[in-house]
Amino acid sequence: MAAEPESILWPRWPAPARVRAACTTRIGGHSQAPWASFNLSERVGDTPAAVAANRALLARQLALPGAPQWLHQVHGTDLVAAADDGLERRGDAGWARRPGLVCAVQSADCLPVLLCDRDGTCVAALHGGWRGLAAGIIPRTLAALPLPPERWLAWLGPAICAACYEVGAEARAAFAADADATRRGFRPAARSGHWHADLAAIARAQLAACGVPETAIFGGDLCTREDPGRFYSFRRDGTTGRMAALIWLV
Repeated sequence: MAAEPESILWPRWPAPARVRAACTTRIGGHSQAPWASFNLSERVGDTPAAVAANRALLARQLALPGAPQWLHQVHGTDLVAAADDGLERRGDAGWARRPGLVCAVQSADCLPVLLCDRDGTCVAALHGGWRGLAAGIIPRTLAALPLPPERWLAWLGPAICAACYEVGAEARAAFAADADATRRGFRPAARSGHWHADLAAIARAQLAACGVPETAIFGGDLCTREDPGRFYSFRRDGTTGRMAALIWLV
């Protein structure tokens, strides 16, 4: 693994030695404002040359074994089998069981979720906005993966925190069938009919409900909106870049 640059966060979790995982920040890239500076998305208005330079820098910094499986994310629940052909595929989660295939999701307030099994044989990355979480991206992904939920470890990356994230009643209503996620993930806001949503708490509740032990869920304590020096935040800035959470096997 390359030296640990300021632009990279390294998950603190007991992943097996065969698992590599990282999450970028906004620091250290080639993009100019308002995408400054390590934007990895081709879909937010940044110049293609800057994004290409940032992706090349990412590959060098992480010593990636191949091109990440970039996703065209739509706040849905589709799970994509990662490939290294450089083609973008539509979906909000990716998984791999073969070494050298890099799963990646992008975010700028939504919650990235990385998964690996305790034996280091399978990995996955999920994009968890409230719509995707309400639609069931976590249980659908776990149901589609080839190992039982109790075998998984999970890491929750930087996302907007509950204090900074106010949503309307329709967001809370979307979780009506998920009592535990509703209880743990929402609290009333000062404005009538609005709620503070805690994406990390919702994800923890759903992972646990699927059978992932609570003691196997890590992270979820970094707020994107509160840290403009390190993180992109769509809620804070509107036009902005995207970070990436990546995971692969060696």
